[in-house]
Amino acid sequence: MPELDDVRRIAAELPGSEERAMTGGAAWFVRGKLFAWECHPWPSIPEDMREVIAAELVVGVKVADPVDALALREMQPEVFLRATTRWGEPKIAFRMAGIADDHLEELVTEAWRVQAPKYLRREFFGDDA
Repeated sequence: MPELDDVRRIAAELPGSEERAMTGGAAWFVRGKLFAWECHPWPSIPEDMREVIAAELVVGVKVADPVDALALREMQPEVFLRATTRWGEPKIAFRMAGIADDHLEELVTEAWRVQAPKYLRREFFGDDA
């Protein structure tokens, strides 16, 4: 089962990535833009979602499009949570206990790609980023 340190390791390998301690836990930014974060059971989150977030490790990531978030939720509703808040859309939150290591790496890297400037994407992915 992946842990928060796995998110740290993946994010640390991405150009321009920076970890910051936030009120709700750890968060990762690229050039000042949030791309991944440890979820916290804020009062603005629906109660059933707060219970899940309070009971286990949940991580949120940015996605390119709301359709991407919907597709993930439909494919694995036991892992990907429905929308927690409208702030910061499009995004998806997921239970770390249910995510595979390779899928975690894909989610964090894609979230970084969504937020990273073109020159950093090019540096990491090559010319066709």
